Amino acid sequence: MRAVAQPRRTRLVRALTAAGAGAAVLVMPLVGATTASAAPSTATTAATTPAGYPNNLDGWIRESLAIMAERHIPGTYNGIHRNIMRESSGNPNAINLWDSNAAKGIPSKGLLQVIDPTFAAYHVVGTSFDPYDPVANITAACNYAAARYGSIDNVFGAY
Repeated sequence: MRAVAQPRRTRLVRALTAAGAGAAVLVMPLVGATTASAAPSTATTAATTPAGYPNNLDGWIRESLAIMAERHIPGTYNGIHRNIMRESSGNPNAINLWDSNAAKGIPSKGLLQVIDPTFAAYHVVGTSFDPYDPVANITAACNYAAARYGSIDNVFGAY
């Protein structure tokens, strides 16, 4: 029995060692994050939108949701994210130069691939007039989707 117990103990020690190393790896970014918060404000500002959200897809969606809540435009993070991934893969500078809209001279633009007339008609006050601006694009597209489909959450294909 002693010969059988030894391999089990060895496996257990290895598993615990690996788990401990994994936990240390997980803790390291958290330790670095607390020290990074003491960085100069210029570094923090460059990585955020003027409203203080992270200047990335997550921040753009969250900022849009805050504006949408103020304006009573329905939609959820998951609904917006799902549609952005399908339409532009998260690229705020995406432009479609090959579909029927492009053939008419009004290509779809931005994260949610909105054409200029739709962007102008559903633009939300307080956001940029640039259809490539991520927050303006998301918010206008969600405003359009709310009017046409009840919510961006109800959109599961090109719209």
